[in-house]
Amino acid sequence: MPKWRQWETSSEADWTLALERECVVRPLAESGRPTKEGLRLAMVQLGLGRSVLYKLLRRYRQRPQTSSLLPWKRGRGSEVRCLTHAREELLQSCIREFYLKPERPSVAALAQEVKRRFFEQGFPSPHYRTIGQRIEALDLRFVMRKREGAKRAREKFGPVGVSTLGADSPMDVLQIDHTLVDVIVVDREQRLPIGRPWLTLAIDIATRAVIGFNVSLEAPSALSISLVLSHAVMPKAAWLADRELHNLDWPMAGLPRLVHVDNAKEFHSEALLRGCQEYGITLNPSNTATCV
Repeated sequence: MPKWRQWETSSEADWTLALERECVVRPLAESGRPTKEGLRLAMVQLGLGRSVLYKLLRRYRQRPQTSSLLPWKRGRGSEVRCLTHAREELLQSCIREFYLKPERPSVAALAQEVKRRFFEQGFPSPHYRTIGQRIEALDLRFVMRKREGAKRAREKFGPVGVSTLGADSPMDVLQIDHTLVDVIVVDREQRLPIGRPWLTLAIDIATRAVIGFNVSLEAPSALSISLVLSHAVMPKAAWLADRELHNLDWPMAGLPRLVHVDNAKEFHSEALLRGCQEYGITLNPSNTATCV
């Protein structure tokens, strides 16, 4: 019988973990084909990567019992070779010192670094799949905190707040925030990756409509806030015509009464504050995250 089915001998901690997993996995398994949003929420709730979640789903559908979700035993079967202690330590060191950095190197780049360091130590390099498995085994929140910062990790894995903003009419209150778009921009000629763009949105609280936006490869700054505010305030007819979008209508425009932002430093520049004051717009920073 496989190790993960030995529920009689599993520890209390492992069994508690299996019960917690079952509360999340059972609805997904019974839903037929889970939605992307359902899978994303499950990954966040369980702190697991996509591939591990799929394995749990497959196991639970084959055998819908709590013991199917017990964690895998550390180590591998006798038919698979394991890394020696020295090689495992060196691999983990490469992950800590190279992969878990704000520069966010790719797994392919990590594999090259692993190959270099193992060669220097006179060790055979582990397989690319082995490196990928070690990355998948890491806690997602920990990885994001190391690679993208604590703020991004809180936004991704922290509790979702409920917006308390209210508006009496359209263009009364706008909310502005940034998000890193999940695409890679490439060079037009050589098709080499340039980077991931930032999307800054201005959303009207009363209508939930997008009033303005800005896309840039530069990190969020007071300039991106100013550009999205300008786009929100100005009529969109000329903007649409410049892009030959003649059949579209985007009537939202005008000066808002209040602009709600978070406490990021780009929202606290003196130029932005004075620009809002110049046109009678109240800039309302907040320490609490709200949903847009």
